[in-house]
Amino acid sequence: MFSIFKNRTNKAAIRHARDLIHNAQHVVALTGAGLSTRSGIPDFRSPQSGIWQNVDPMQVASIQGFLSNPERFYDWLKPLARITRNAIPNPAHKALAQLEKNGNLAALITQNIDGLHSTAGSKTVYQLHGNMQEMNCLACGRCYRGAAFIEDFLTFGTLPACDCGRILKPSVTLFGEMLPRHALIEAQHHAQKCDVMIVAGSSLQVSPAADLPEYALQTGAKIIHVNLEESWVDDSAEISLHADVTKILPQLV
Repeated sequence: MFSIFKNRTNKAAIRHARDLIHNAQHVVALTGAGLSTRSGIPDFRSPQSGIWQNVDPMQVASIQGFLSNPERFYDWLKPLARITRNAIPNPAHKALAQLEKNGNLAALITQNIDGLHSTAGSKTVYQLHGNMQEMNCLACGRCYRGAAFIEDFLTFGTLPACDCGRILKPSVTLFGEMLPRHALIEAQHHAQKCDVMIVAGSSLQVSPAADLPEYALQTGAKIIHVNLEESWVDDSAEISLHADVTKILPQLV
């Protein structure tokens, strides 16, 4: 296994990663919060910037918490919604979009809910934890575009409401909810089909997303892991790059 640790460079490993990608038949990328932190979006776990600090996630961000107190949920969501609204794709998002445009990336699986992959130009994106671009009514099942609702909420404090009168829920997966079935099935399919998987900006601590590299390894795929911190996949990865995704991914295009 080639390895780059934080604050080191290894041109040979980057060349090897590039060769793997360009010679592969089916490349898939799996991304996590670390891909968007350079766009100003805080991750969920960092002690410095994690958005779970000083709150009980099971109270504010579970489906039970939302149903019992949607106002509290939206109070917690407001800072994140404002940051996400103003965020723009960084070089890592753009590099993955370019890989797809070049025909080197078959699918992109993400744990992020910010929509920055699509904004950057990626087309085949499976959002395992949902997104903030849509709103759903849990009472009547209607679905709305979220931009206008979020804008009114951030500007006037108006809670998003369905035509039936119920408070709308962003199309994000809360604690206690199942992941979007179609996205999960497609993610597992691509993980089993790929011969190269790029794991970028994810510490692989949250299942079932964290299990996808194992599916790839079981079918003989090579793993390229790019993340500042270590994860369980390091020992099995063909290449492990402990470095900034915004510096490494553009070099792989």
